[in-house]
Amino acid sequence: MARIFGSPGRSRRLRSSIVALAAITAMAIAIPAALASHPEVSLAGSNFEIDTDANLKVDDASPSIDWANVSETRQADQPTGANDDSFGQGTKEDTAVPSVVDGSIPPNKSDLLNFGVYLETNANGRFLNLFWHRVQEPSGTTNMDFEFNKSSTPSANGVTPVRSAGDLLIQYDLAQGGTNPQLFLSRWVTSGSKSQCEAANATPCWGARVNLSALGDAAGSINTSAILGADADGLGSISPRTFGEAQLDFDALAGGGGTTCTSFGSAYLKSRSSDSFTAALKDFIKPTATNITNCGTVNIHKQDDAGTALAGATFTLYTDNAPVGGAAPHGAEDVATSLTCSTNAAGNCSITSVPFGNYWAVETVTPSGHDPAADQSFSLTTSTPQLTINLTFVDPRQRGAIKVTKLVKVPDSVNDQPMAGVNITVNGVTKATDANGVACFDNLTFGDYTVTETVPTGYHAGTGQSGSVTVNNKASCSDTTYVGETHTIHNIPLTNLTVSVSPQVAGATKSKITCTDLTPDPADTTPAAFDDTSETVKNLEPGTYTCTVVIDP
Repeated sequence: MARIFGSPGRSRRLRSSIVALAAITAMAIAIPAALASHPEVSLAGSNFEIDTDANLKVDDASPSIDWANVSETRQADQPTGANDDSFGQGTKEDTAVPSVVDGSIPPNKSDLLNFGVYLETNANGRFLNLFWHRVQEPSGTTNMDFEFNKSSTPSANGVTPVRSAGDLLIQYDLAQGGTNPQLFLSRWVTSGSKSQCEAANATPCWGARVNLSALGDAAGSINTSAILGADADGLGSISPRTFGEAQLDFDALAGGGGTTCTSFGSAYLKSRSSDSFTAALKDFIKPTATNITNCGTVNIHKQDDAGTALAGATFTLYTDNAPVGGAAPHGAEDVATSLTCSTNAAGNCSITSVPFGNYWAVETVTPSGHDPAADQSFSLTTSTPQLTINLTFVDPRQRGAIKVTKLVKVPDSVNDQPMAGVNITVNGVTKATDANGVACFDNLTFGDYTVTETVPTGYHAGTGQSGSVTVNNKASCSDTTYVGETHTIHNIPLTNLTVSVSPQVAGATKSKITCTDLTPDPADTTPAAFDDTSETVKNLEPGTYTCTVVIDP
């Protein structure tokens, strides 16, 4: 009967040619029209073609993909011969630091050529696709092991990475003459009982193998027919049984039901000399950097309401729901303290290694002079095709106000009194003072402003007539309790002084009027002559003045 790769309750995509209709009895099955005719064993939800007869070309219409139209991570082996990378001195899978040597690989030991890795992400999840390519078909069982390491730091051998707890060993086993590979998984264990190990007598070791194929979390195939060079995506002509591919449910590999953040920085391929897990390792293709992850990245851009980038803002991701009542606080128990970032001079920051889940991005530190932007929610789930979230936060600039008060001196009053109807100008905006002598200007962004008045007739400019005011307090003219900037302008009222003489006998006397240190009426062309009957001095500020009158000396 047809082999269906799938766990209970989980459908797998079927290709019509792998369904043995003769074996189906007692029920009728309708094959959906959407299923392609080219035989595949791909996992359900994947668009990547894992062909029954493995190849690299795209055989079906979009959205199908294959190695020929994706940008996979690919690594080539050293040429066969004395300089080919290989393991020596009895190196086995559990050897923490493999012994790296140079030397040719015997033809029956799977002399490797290339391997490729591609992580497919779509609305149905993530699928890890692998291929291997070797020189010739070995005489025995095929054993290809892909090792995925979280670290990219070289171990003591200078080539293979330092192993970390949770590193993956994907084992591709194909019995001699078989066409149906079995995929197994082991994880690197660094502590605890040896009972966790697949073969070693102590940790660290590779943990007990899990049959991913049996669980429906993996599928694979080998090429049973030759692949033409034109269809080999740059690998050259490929002989039968020298190319294999596999697909794995990456969310299942990562563990945590898709909610655990897992990343692998490098991968390499190696071959074993037999199907025994404890057999010596032979050829390998040196590690190459990968960016395989089920973690998301949140990129944040911070700007004000004028589009200017803002530095100094800090953002934190919370896993709770929206704050009750639409306002903070988010509970301290809900914050992942490592999931924070602060914006740079360009207003940008990134939070990386974000596990799957629902989040609220909250501005927890706001640049001075700005109001915080509203929280933003987003999801990183298995149904998110793109694991990079881009958020823009706009912080409104805080506005301030300048309340200008106009005061004048009034006779018989101890204090200066307000004056209405005086025009006050702040950075080009003019307002007249009200009955309380006040003109208020608000909605002002923080910064420096120039305050001037139009001096009313009958007054001299006093203190504050033209001044600079720095706005750095959030305020509005309508605030019940005003906390903004203030500025006071005092004006000085003016008086005209007139001194006059009037002879009782016409023409009998002449007078000269002199007011000390004052400018007389310009109409008096001879202020020093005895021809005055009146002397006027205008625009005098309050004070004491002395005028001398000399009559007919």
